[in-house]
Order: sequence, then structure tokens, then C-alpha cells
Amino acid sequence: MIAEIIAVGSEMLTPHRQDTNSLFLTAGLNDLGVEVGFKTIVGDNPHRLVEAIHNALRRADILILSGGLGPTEDDLTRECVAEALDLNLLTDAAAVLALQARFKARRMEMPSNNLKQAQVIDGAELLPNPNGSAPGQWLETVIRTAAGHTHRRLIILLPGPPKELKAIYAEEVRPRLAEVLPPHFLARRVLRMALIPESTVDARTAPIYRRFADVETTILAGHGEIQLHFLCAKDTQEEAEDRVDQVAELVEREMGDDIFSSDGESLEEIVLLMLGLRGLKLAVAESCTGGLLAERITAIPNASRNFLGGAIVYSNELKIGFCKVPAKLLSQHGAVSPEVARSLAEGIRERTKASLGLSITGIAGPAIPDGPDSDKPVGLVYIGLADEEDTQVKRFMIPGDRDRVRLWATQYALEMLRHTLQ
Repeated sequence: MIAEIIAVGSEMLTPHRQDTNSLFLTAGLNDLGVEVGFKTIVGDNPHRLVEAIHNALRRADILILSGGLGPTEDDLTRECVAEALDLNLLTDAAAVLALQARFKARRMEMPSNNLKQAQVIDGAELLPNPNGSAPGQWLETVIRTAAGHTHRRLIILLPGPPKELKAIYAEEVRPRLAEVLPPHFLARRVLRMALIPESTVDARTAPIYRRFADVETTILAGHGEIQLHFLCAKDTQEEAEDRVDQVAELVEREMGDDIFSSDGESLEEIVLLMLGLRGLKLAVAESCTGGLLAERITAIPNASRNFLGGAIVYSNELKIGFCKVPAKLLSQHGAVSPEVARSLAEGIRERTKASLGLSITGIAGPAIPDGPDSDKPVGLVYIGLADEEDTQVKRFMIPGDRDRVRLWATQYALEMLRHTLQ
């Protein structure tokens, strides 16, 4: 079955508000074997909203609208759905009493416009809202096309505030969907690779995944990472899982060690897992990334088992004082140099008694105006990795703005550590 989600609200057509409800609803529908074929955001305009509803009813079996159920003049979802279906709006007496009781419990006088929230589309069932004043609505209906064909449609209205929407979906919508939907099961696999061009991944894997017409494949690229998503729907969970496993195993065989995760884990999760399996402790010394590497690592629960911590050695004085980088190295080669990257990695390892020391030094931008690093380009990064036997240093040129250089530097550092541990 195909679903469409319509998010209602002019605020979501500005840069100040994002539609996160559709992400939550998509995950919930997918878990029930429903594919979301379309997502639409419509402002508080009745003509455009009615048009969007008509379009959705032509192409989707399930239509979920979020937002526009408040008491104000620009809350138009109930009215527009009723108009699109040529149905009346009725006032539900029980809903009126519930609204009055809600305001009385708060010792507030109920404004008359709140009665709008007690209006229900003819034939719909109200869905209680434990966290707000606007109930949802559930409507099963039949529409007739211009050619005379009839189609069953399920229309669900939910309030916009995420806390309210999530509660109604969990307590009211999901159980009802589970009862009316035919048995259908989805399986997913996610393969993740770092620092490989999207075109390279597709050129090598497309001949494989194209052989699986019943598996939907999506390639996502961003932040120094490529993700391959495989999605398959079958009559049983076992069939679906078997099918995505088949395509994933063939792709894993093709891409080999370039794949750092076959179950969706992040790069930092994999690095911590590898450190744990080897009983190793890591410490970091960061200059241009300013703690971003440590932040990524410590975002993983229980990272402290294998991550000791580190230092943001942004100034030369701190590089010298904390990581024992010789002042002569800084004056001769500059802070952004393989020599300093090596000394930082070795210094943080010695200072913290860690098994491994990982360092990052670079020019994130703008260019340095004077001193030993003034002739070095923005995007130049050196990463050092020291263990008890050896220290390796690698040079990278990372194009882009300051944020991109800093993020990609941490990605290169984690991938360098992964390959070493592997």
C-alpha cells in the first residue's frame, strides 16, 4: 500500500521550522509494511490544501495530514478535507464536553473559537489527544474517479505539535492500522562507506543491485560518507530479510574493506567497537577541529570504556605545554606540518598513557596571515596516529568552507584509525 503525508502550515515553508513529523510517520508506516510514496508541505491556503488533498486521494491508499487542527482562523485542515470529499462538518457533543472540562481543570475560560476543535468530518471517528486540545480524526471512505472506478481510502488527521502527534499515533493510529492493513513485511539493510566518491560506489554496485528488481536501492551521499539503503517488501519477514541479505552480501563482496558498517552503525561506533575488541585505549589531540573529533566519539554511549579523552591544543603554547611539542618544530615547520602532527600524536599518547594517540592539525580557513604556515593553503590537514611501535602521518587536502574542512578532517581521522585497527 502507498501512503502520502501532507504537512500543513505556512511556518514549514520558511527557514525557521522543519517538518520532523513526516520522518516519524514514515518510520512508523514502514514498520507496518506501508511505503510512503509522497510527502507534501502546504501553507495555510485553503485552495492549495484542497488541491493537495485531491492529488493525494488519486495516488495514495492512505493519506495522513499533520497540523492545521488548532482553533484559529488559519487552521483549515478539517474544513479542507471535508470540502475535498464533499462532506459536512458536524459538532461532536462529547468533544465539546471534553474541551470544556480541559479548560475548567486549568481554571481557564474557554474561548469560543476552541469549539472549532470539536468539529468532526461526517463519518469520521475522533482520536483522543492526551497531550492537547485538538483530537485527531480517522476516516475510511470510498472515492470515485472520473472514469467511474471506486477506490477505498483511509484518511487520518493528526495535530501538528510532535508530542501530540506521536502520542495519538502510538495509542490510536498504529493499533488501527495493524488491524486493517493486509499482512506485509519490510526488511532493510544499510551499508556505509567513508571517503569514496558516490559515482565510484554506484559504478561498482549498480550491476549488482539492478539484478534485484524487488529490492529498492537508494544511495545517499554526504559528510564524507556513502550509504547504500536496501528495502524489500514481502509476504513474510523471512522472505524480505533473505532478499535484502542476498543483495547486501554481493555488494559487500564487491566493496570489501571499504564498507565500515553493514548494519547501519556510524564510523565512530565501529571504531569504538574495534578498540574494545582489541582492549585498546584512545586519546586525541585536536587543533583545527577544536574538539569535534572527541565530540563525535563521546556521543556514543559507553565510549569511556575505550576513549580516555584528549586536548584541544589550538595555540602553539598549549601544543608545547600539554603535548610536549618542541618549540623548534613549530618555528621551523609551522603548526600545520607532518612533524607537528607526529609530535602531537606521540605527545598525547604519552601524556595520557593511552594505547593510541590520534592528532589533527590543519588550516580550516581563512588563510593564516603570517608566520610559518602563511604560505599553506586552506584545507591542508595532517593527521597523526601513534602506537607503542610506530607513528604514521598522512596529508589531506580538503576542499570547501571551514565547517566542511573540520568535519571531513574528523572523518579522515576515524577512517585512518579504522584501517589501522583492521
